Amino acid sequence: MKDTQILSTFQELAPEPAAAVPARVLVFDACQVGVVLRAVLFVEAAVAVAALFGAASLPDWLNRWSLFTAGALPATLVWLIVACSLKKLLARLASLVQQAAGVLLGGVAGLYGCGILYLVGLLEPAPWLACAASGALLSAVLVAALVLRARGRMPAATAARLSELQARIRPHFLFNTLNTAIALVRAEPAKAEALLEDLSDLFRHALMELDESVTLADEIALAQRYLAIEQLRFGDRIQVEWVLDADASAARVPPLLLQPLVENAVRHGVEPSAAGAQIRISTQRRGTRVVIKVTNTVPAGPGEAGHGEALANVRDRLRLLHDVQSDFKCGLRDGVFQVRIEVPA
Repeated sequence: MKDTQILSTFQELAPEPAAAVPARVLVFDACQVGVVLRAVLFVEAAVAVAALFGAASLPDWLNRWSLFTAGALPATLVWLIVACSLKKLLARLASLVQQAAGVLLGGVAGLYGCGILYLVGLLEPAPWLACAASGALLSAVLVAALVLRARGRMPAATAARLSELQARIRPHFLFNTLNTAIALVRAEPAKAEALLEDLSDLFRHALMELDESVTLADEIALAQRYLAIEQLRFGDRIQVEWVLDADASAARVPPLLLQPLVENAVRHGVEPSAAGAQIRISTQRRGTRVVIKVTNTVPAGPGEAGHGEALANVRDRLRLLHDVQSDFKCGLRDGVFQVRIEVPA
């Protein structure tokens, strides 16, 4: 099955009690693109509001905003660059120490911005104390927002993993797999043994403690085991095509990313069709991006309508891991359903 004919169409689709942050965990990561964008926008918004005080007219406000931006923007970038450079060092510290370091760094960045304006003669005399306090206050708000985001990752990731576990190891899948193995024991014992090994690996992977991210190669291996089981069950009704780019295998993705997508392809493409379905999984590295696509044919006519929980789950976990650097799209066209994912290489 070739999915290149529908790629242009999918490009136009629109994307679809709190646990404390443990010590020795990085509570704010200034290296992420989303964090950089939000930090700059937040500081600019704060500067724009501060410029309103004492502004006699719109031109006066714009002039004051420009003046404040000349000091605040370089200071913000310095804070982000230094915090990103010290990422590994900060991760070794306790949570409260990390937060204090972020606030202190903000005060220093405020002095830096004030110094720039003083050196070019735009701020005389320089209000050093006010600049340091402003920088510390703005950085404290940024750090607090990032800490809250970090606290939200643990319950979200845990709930997502449990949801995927329930979606994948459904009772009927387990029973059907065991029945297939029983049927193969006498006629083809080697296939029965391979099937049970694949099933064992699936359960082992589901029950083990997973990291925040895994390599795309690991996810592909897990999905291949799942589809190997389904191919023994459905025989010629399921046709699987893998088009894998070795350069994309090192990309980091959330655990249990591919398996629910290929399971959806089997459930909504193969199971309801007497003729079966074609499933195509492809990966490709494009510069600094990795594109992952799961495509399957679906039978004509009304079929079982899903709730979209697996797709929403995958999309949410991608956003938690990669923020604005990830992209998730899905859609159905001319009897072909495709999920398209982009992550950093």
